[in-house]
Amino acid sequence: MPGAYLNRLRKEMADLKKNPVCNCEAHPDDSSLMEWTSTIIGPIGTPYENGIFKLKMKFSSSYPFESPQVRFMTKIFHPNIDSAGGICLDILKEKWSPILNIEKILLSICSLLNDPNPKDPLVKYSADLYMKDREAFNNEAKSWTAIYANPDTAR
Repeated sequence: MPGAYLNRLRKEMADLKKNPVCNCEAHPDDSSLMEWTSTIIGPIGTPYENGIFKLKMKFSSSYPFESPQVRFMTKIFHPNIDSAGGICLDILKEKWSPILNIEKILLSICSLLNDPNPKDPLVKYSADLYMKDREAFNNEAKSWTAIYANPDTAR
């Protein structure tokens, strides 16, 4: 059905306005609804606490049968997020399902910030540090958060 993906994205946009995700926001960049900007505030009790992380979501006309492309625009020190902003998250790849939506993506990314998966890393160095020296990992992640996701300088 032509344009069904646009109806789905409009519905998700309305749902997010009505019931926002805690510490997250997402909205289309333009009137086409095909590219969105998202913001996640780093979860309390993590090395990302209070950081402001920007993400881009790109949707295809196959959505919701194909996951959107999601990338961090803000640099982050994390085992499952690489220097290009790519995210190793199963629901964005092989575990994608049409029942998932933008809200679930944001919640899953927040969960990944709370609980990295060093056994399936994109960045081996940070995964190794996370497993071998959590204090050093936390210090490095806090440092990156202060530099790149600072609420006073975040773009």
